[in-house]
Amino acid sequence: MSSVLSCLSVTTNNLSLVFLILLIPLLFLFRSSKVGRSRGGKEPPLAAGAWPIIGHLWLFTGSQPPQKTLGAMADKYGAIFRIKIGSQRAVVINDWKTAKECFTTNDIALSSRPRLIAIERLTYDQAMFAFTPYGPYWREVRRIANQELLSNRQVELSSHVRVSEVEASIKALFKLWAEKKNSGSGGYIAVEMRKWFGELMLNTFLRVVAGKRCFGSEEEAQRCLKALRDFMRQLGLVLVGDAVPWLRWLDFGGHEKAMKETAKETDAIMGEWLEEHRRRRACGEDGSQDFMDVMLSILDGSELAGFDADTIIKSTTLILMGASIDTTAGTLIWILSCMLNNRATIEQAHKELDSHVGKERLVKETDISKLVYIQAIVKETLRLYPTAIFSGPREFADDCFVNGYYIPKGTQLVTNLWKIHTDPSIWSDPLEFKPERFLTTHKDVDVRGNHFELIPFGSGRRICVGLSFAMPMIHLTLATFLQSFEFSRPSDEPIDMSEDFGLTIMKSSPLDVLIKPRLSSRLYDLA
Repeated sequence: MSSVLSCLSVTTNNLSLVFLILLIPLLFLFRSSKVGRSRGGKEPPLAAGAWPIIGHLWLFTGSQPPQKTLGAMADKYGAIFRIKIGSQRAVVINDWKTAKECFTTNDIALSSRPRLIAIERLTYDQAMFAFTPYGPYWREVRRIANQELLSNRQVELSSHVRVSEVEASIKALFKLWAEKKNSGSGGYIAVEMRKWFGELMLNTFLRVVAGKRCFGSEEEAQRCLKALRDFMRQLGLVLVGDAVPWLRWLDFGGHEKAMKETAKETDAIMGEWLEEHRRRRACGEDGSQDFMDVMLSILDGSELAGFDADTIIKSTTLILMGASIDTTAGTLIWILSCMLNNRATIEQAHKELDSHVGKERLVKETDISKLVYIQAIVKETLRLYPTAIFSGPREFADDCFVNGYYIPKGTQLVTNLWKIHTDPSIWSDPLEFKPERFLTTHKDVDVRGNHFELIPFGSGRRICVGLSFAMPMIHLTLATFLQSFEFSRPSDEPIDMSEDFGLTIMKSSPLDVLIKPRLSSRLYDLA
């Protein structure tokens, strides 16, 4: 239940006194289930504070981030506890040992997805393989995505795309600096990094997935970025209708209506790209095979699990684009924000680059393995700001036991990554940004789902499939930017680190950065 809770759309004001009075006869329909006890299994402790009808929904409408609310509850109830979201049962896990048990011993039972309103409306009614139930259809579409786009071989083959797009973006940034610089600012210019990272990621993933580099206009590019960001933000919403299904028709806040509009817009964009590919094929145009071309060759005219080829291609392209752009750009924003609030990390990163790469050429992907401090910066940022704060939505497809507790089929899982990643028994000074920990005490810990104290991309069968593509892109973009520019905050005030919640966790305010070149101008001309 990704982001239970992250961006909940209801407030206590929505539940008026009149509304409660009308529903008093139905209160008894939502008493706690006795299933666990009737089968002889002890269930995890139920957190106190559940309201009639809405359960614990009200806990997640305040100003405190939901992962911290759940973290405080874990201090009282332990590594695993139950909550009620209306009539829906959920368990929250809060330590690495419990996560390991879930994603190893119980991984098959936990590889299904809940049917939330957002998933129904935005994923072509679960045609999107990242949100489809576990089974043959999921395995087949995931196999195609892995084999044709996300395997180590395919990631290596697409290296030239990453390099050319990053270098072109650096060159454009240098050109902007040359046009705007003035002596009164010490040679610095202000740049809004979210726009810069967003357009870089859009162009990179667009080339790999859909064979396009740019749009006909800036307006078209911004239309695509907005649609993809709305898509990812809305995927993380859990609505009143999810908690209390028979109230769905009321659509509190108009969120389901907005989801329908977003789905219509993203479908139109994906449909336009698909038709472009079909026209090229019909005209016999040769060219490099992008992911949509490959999927057309494999699927055109066929069906899988009742979904036609067009639906499968559009839904798969959409999730690969939406997840890749949003998570990658968002992670880079968090990285720079953390570094700007910890100036010593910038100096150390520059020293490492100058030592291993120098200033006579641009950094290459083959240099990344030597840039261990920059890799540590990325890991530390993902520890504090994982791509999805509650990991992906999961649902128990079978009765299970976790930590000795009975978990009945149909229970949803909330993995509190923030609590796991800030466990003081694992991480010293857990709330502090200290990349050095990944050079010493945690130097062998990676983010690929094998070390359960750090699982920003999830773990098990449902681990984020874009991990293999995202990490090289993050490392190359960050290293190239750090090598190419001096950068600082626009004022003495710390960078605002407040968060917006959706399927991914994003910085709520723009990131304005002052930059100036730190390399010879000829290197920017070569980019």
